Amino acid sequence: MSDTPNSWFHCGHCGSLFRSPAGDAESRVCPECGLDPSLGVEPVPVEQPAPIVPADTSQRPREPEKSSRKKRRGSHLIFKLIAIWMLLLVGIVVGAGYLFKKAPAGEKSAAAEPVNTGPTPEEAALLTEGGPLASQGFFGFLAAGTPEARNQFVLNPITTASRMARFYDLNPIVTIAPETLTLLKSAVLHLPAGRAIETLWNTADGRQIDAVFVEQDNEWRLDWDHFVRFSTYPWALFLAGSGEPEGEFRLLARQRLAEERKDAEDVSIVLYVPRFGFVNETGFQSPEFLVKRDTRNGRLLDAAFELEQSGKRVFGLDLPHDNPEGLIRVRVKVRRIKDDMGSRFELVDVLACHWYSTDDPGVEIQVSEPEK
Repeated sequence: MSDTPNSWFHCGHCGSLFRSPAGDAESRVCPECGLDPSLGVEPVPVEQPAPIVPADTSQRPREPEKSSRKKRRGSHLIFKLIAIWMLLLVGIVVGAGYLFKKAPAGEKSAAAEPVNTGPTPEEAALLTEGGPLASQGFFGFLAAGTPEARNQFVLNPITTASRMARFYDLNPIVTIAPETLTLLKSAVLHLPAGRAIETLWNTADGRQIDAVFVEQDNEWRLDWDHFVRFSTYPWALFLAGSGEPEGEFRLLARQRLAEERKDAEDVSIVLYVPRFGFVNETGFQSPEFLVKRDTRNGRLLDAAFELEQSGKRVFGLDLPHDNPEGLIRVRVKVRRIKDDMGSRFELVDVLACHWYSTDDPGVEIQVSEPEK
């Protein structure tokens, strides 16, 4: 018997239990299957990393995460735009309510300012009925070749006849063929004595003229003084020293250095004779006239220049302003003075700030006024 103690072993092949000397491992065999009971020790397999394969971007679908982010961004942008639009609508509604609310007493609301919407039904009816008759009378006036023949078409023919004769002795008769006229616009003129019709015409040779008609004795008659820009003497000859020392003139007035002199005591103006048919041109110019602002004449001139700057016309007339920019129409009395101090001119009176045959000045000033 061997001195080495026996131990129990398990056969890894057939599963039998058997006893065998503990120290003789190489000669140990299983008595049942005759094989080495030990299966041996195999190394534990090491997990190898997966090979890196380059991605084929041409065939890889879009990542859903980025797509969802884009969708979320687009949704957020839409919501922001809707919110901004709602805020703008609320602002508009609130602002409109503020503008249209009733203004306090003594103040004018901007929304309450009158808006020119064209002629009223009464004015439209007057233009429809009286317009063709006024045009017919105007054509008869232009076709007449002599002052005597023209007199039958003018306002106040009896008192106008003597002025017409004297005027045409010093000024040529304006010749316009009626068939060359084109009516641009007509409007109702509200004069203190009643309604009139003012018309604006173009001629074939490029001139622009305006004519006013007043209903008298069931006829629409031409305001001749306004049409010819009547003056008692030609302005150029008067400035040259000819004729009576004082006369009445229909002229254009321009304010000198209006901005620089706005705080001065005097209004500085220069007078020009208009050129018939050429609204943007002027004729002979006068010397400077200084008119005290605190006089009736000064206030009339200030009011007329302010009205011109606002783009409006006297008596609320709804026709384009056909004066050269910055100039106003005036009817004035001017005196020529010649003494030891030399020759000079004086503005005696501002009769009106228009050329119509009415003594109403056409602009409003303070009721209480100092002397001229």
